[in-house]
Amino acid sequence: MSHVTIPIVESERLLLRAPSVEDFELYQKFYTDGKASSAYGGPISPADTWNRLKADLGSWYLLGFGVWVVQDKASGECLGTCGFWQGVGWPRELTWWLLPEARGKGIAREASQAAIAHAYGSMGWNKVETYMNDENIPARRLTERLGGVKDRRELFPDGLTRDIFLFPKPE
Repeated sequence: MSHVTIPIVESERLLLRAPSVEDFELYQKFYTDGKASSAYGGPISPADTWNRLKADLGSWYLLGFGVWVVQDKASGECLGTCGFWQGVGWPRELTWWLLPEARGKGIAREASQAAIAHAYGSMGWNKVETYMNDENIPARRLTERLGGVKDRRELFPDGLTRDIFLFPKPE
């Protein structure tokens, strides 16, 4: 397998860096908490959590993009993930999750803004999109705060229909 360099993205308060084996505890804390991870299929077992971490890292090698671990620059604390995901037959999407104690502090918004800017800038993408299940109101609100505009509604491989939102290029 060829070597892949995963970019580091910085914002005012945050460092978005490659996932690593050291992040298993972060992933486990999130994915084994049923309430925190309910929008992501949780709770899941530690073994399935390990597979999620491996998939997130593997995405960079297979697709050239993936999610970063969101780390507070001041404290070094890891707060969640943000970046890009694409399953087989699914559109590429901006995605994020945060530990419950990191929510409500503008972290997801700041990390998402940095990821969107990086995708349009350094990665040269011509569009950045996201989607969520209809009942995921917090994700929809954040998407709208980030400037996401409903572009279309589409049937997904899991049989659900979802709105797809397009983010504008940052100025």
